[in-house]
Amino acid sequence: MSITHKIKETASLALKALYQIDVEPKSILVNATNVEFEGDYTVVLFAFIKQLKKSPEALGNEIGTYLVENNISLFSSFNIIKGFLNLVVNDSYWVNFLQQNHSNNSFGKKENTGKKVMVEYSSPNTNKPIHLGHLRNNFLGWSVAEIYKTNGYNTVKTCIVNDRGIHICKSMIAWQMFANGATPQSTNTKGDHFVGDYYVKFNDAYKAEIEKLVSDGMAKEQAEKEAPIMKATQQMLLGWEAGEPAIMQLWREMNGWVYEGFDVTYKTIGSDFDKTYYESNTYLLGKKIVQEGLAKGVFEQEEDSSVWIDLTNDGLDKKIVQRRDGTSVYITQDIGLAQQKFEEYGCDKSIYVIGDEQNYHMKVLKLICQKLQLPSADGIEHLSYGMVELPTGKMKSREGTVVDADEIVAEMIAISKQRTEELGKVKDFTAAELQQLYTTIGLGALKFFLLRVDPKKRMIFNPEESIDFHGFTGPFVQYTYARIKSVLRKLEVAISTMSEVKYSENLLKLEKDLIINLEQFPSIIEEAANENDPSKIAIYVFNLAKTFNSFYVEHSIANAENAEKKILRIQLATFTSSTIKTAMRLLGIDVPERM
Repeated sequence: MSITHKIKETASLALKALYQIDVEPKSILVNATNVEFEGDYTVVLFAFIKQLKKSPEALGNEIGTYLVENNISLFSSFNIIKGFLNLVVNDSYWVNFLQQNHSNNSFGKKENTGKKVMVEYSSPNTNKPIHLGHLRNNFLGWSVAEIYKTNGYNTVKTCIVNDRGIHICKSMIAWQMFANGATPQSTNTKGDHFVGDYYVKFNDAYKAEIEKLVSDGMAKEQAEKEAPIMKATQQMLLGWEAGEPAIMQLWREMNGWVYEGFDVTYKTIGSDFDKTYYESNTYLLGKKIVQEGLAKGVFEQEEDSSVWIDLTNDGLDKKIVQRRDGTSVYITQDIGLAQQKFEEYGCDKSIYVIGDEQNYHMKVLKLICQKLQLPSADGIEHLSYGMVELPTGKMKSREGTVVDADEIVAEMIAISKQRTEELGKVKDFTAAELQQLYTTIGLGALKFFLLRVDPKKRMIFNPEESIDFHGFTGPFVQYTYARIKSVLRKLEVAISTMSEVKYSENLLKLEKDLIINLEQFPSIIEEAANENDPSKIAIYVFNLAKTFNSFYVEHSIANAENAEKKILRIQLATFTSSTIKTAMRLLGIDVPERM
């Protein structure tokens, strides 16, 4: 049980004993004490002042006195600032906590709850490589799944691949027109890059044809429809839907090239999936549900045979769920897939990691599923995230200005190499060890930078800024971990002969700050899971590393004032290193033993 839970429980008991009122512990507000005041944790009293008809000072004094006198091992003193009761937690509590947990490598991990969560992320198109925006998506999805797992859930990681539609046919048509039989193998090009190049070639050719038609006197809107390459693409899509053998063979071959490329990128960035769904297999899902919705009166059929749902009373608008020709739309496919996922896995939660441009779509999806009374409905959650931009501005895949994932990763590793060599502390590393270190630091910097920001916020990614060994970055945390491990290696003899002691001295401020920081880790994991927000972990582990560095600058471990202090500080260093390692792992980041 965390210290905040203990304080809530003791405060609840105090209210019962002093005033005969029953207050649920969870309804009592407890915060870390403001740094301007003495204390560790603060009980907010305003909710009880009016009910008990007491002044804040009188109420605080009575509750504070009761807590200190009846919880001698927990509280040593208190003070009152208006309606805030500031409590000082006994040093013995913190020392006991440290001694019980310093060697617990599973600290923060909850017992399995039996609940299950599905996290869907990545969702690439097979007409272009995975790009910078996909990286934020992948890192968020993978991290959220790991946070839930540590928080006691069984997790299922899934991906839906958008492998059909007009955008796929654009790459296929361009390949037929311009490739002259070239393949990724014949051009020595990674498969997803190869196909993506033809998507750009399509757009270039399409724009040129439109310009010619307009120069010949056609209106631009009409030219966009009449451009020969677009007409050929639309005809190819009809052929795909009809299952024409030649088109299907080319589609399978080009998608195969892309999947080979995706696999390389996923392995490099550390993304993995328990189940991959393909839109070509799911796009017909939902037709049965439309019929069921019509029977229930959830949907309405128009005179032209199209099917709609009216959501105006819910603050939204009318939404088509089936075209007049009987074909499904995206929302229908998503309803069908949501149902299929639930039937396959029966998850309590289904989290969709999708950009904020789909906020409205996801509201509609959940609302329709609820109106249909699908068992999957209430568990649908949208992890909405903002766009990633470069300092130079937005990226556009059609124009070939998107920075793909492979390029970003390679650049990060190159910057990592340059910065590490500038520090000059790796002269005893082998070539293989150096390459591994550069990769670990480069990927760590990339992941940390993209995850340290609240997912809902848009962000600008600056590769140079992300690899700063002194800033709010992954390398700063990694360097702190390596520094601690170096200290502990030098103290191996002392650690091997170390025994538990009854610590009798008062804790110094930075010793206490570090223990308090460590104790909060399980609560941070729980908060990150509840809010689907890995930035909570990133901010926490950065602050933990910063606190340790402040402690280490002020207080020696190897040359501590006495044996008791030395043991305490070794335990602090050991506990901090394992907590940093666990927290960074939740972000998908490795920490090197040496830097």
